[in-house]
Amino acid sequence: MNPATIQPAWVRITHWVNALAVALMVASGWQIYNASPIFPAIQFPPAITLGGWLGGALLWHFAVMWVLVANFLIYVGANIASGRLRKKLLPVSPRSLATDLVAAMRGKLGHQDLSRYNAVQKLAYLVVIADIALLILSGMAIWKSVQFPLLRTLMGGYDNARVVHFIAMSVLVAFFVLHVVMVALVPRSLLLMIRGR
Repeated sequence: MNPATIQPAWVRITHWVNALAVALMVASGWQIYNASPIFPAIQFPPAITLGGWLGGALLWHFAVMWVLVANFLIYVGANIASGRLRKKLLPVSPRSLATDLVAAMRGKLGHQDLSRYNAVQKLAYLVVIADIALLILSGMAIWKSVQFPLLRTLMGGYDNARVVHFIAMSVLVAFFVLHVVMVALVPRSLLLMIRGR
């Protein structure tokens, strides 16, 4: 690895594969949701859904699901094996989190050194890793409810698994939006995720 490289190639590749997979999963998931809404007041406009109809959306969702799961396992596995997870995302202390959160709210959180994550970033990345794991598990409880009865039971039953899946998707979408806003505020971070330095 080049000494000037901050984000290794495997991080950049899994990041962009994940971004595309999440976008496709969410858009097809919204089409699936519209066919049988959990919350009748919430409907997603057809222009932001994928698949055109329930069958088409399911095909997209199940096809991209394999990409998301494989990419997620590679990302988490490589982070653990390389020690990057421990070095970059841990520890997160309540004190550092409170300090950085206050600084962020005041618009005074520094971004000079992009090789280091602040406590808010660390927590956000840890939450999104856990959230994607929850999305995968709740999705399995919905998709293969009979084959995974323990998973279905842990989710509180099939209907609750759908609610868990929807809430986890909402957390992921909120992270995605916030992530894009932060990239707009600190455009050097986009170059870092493209070039690695």
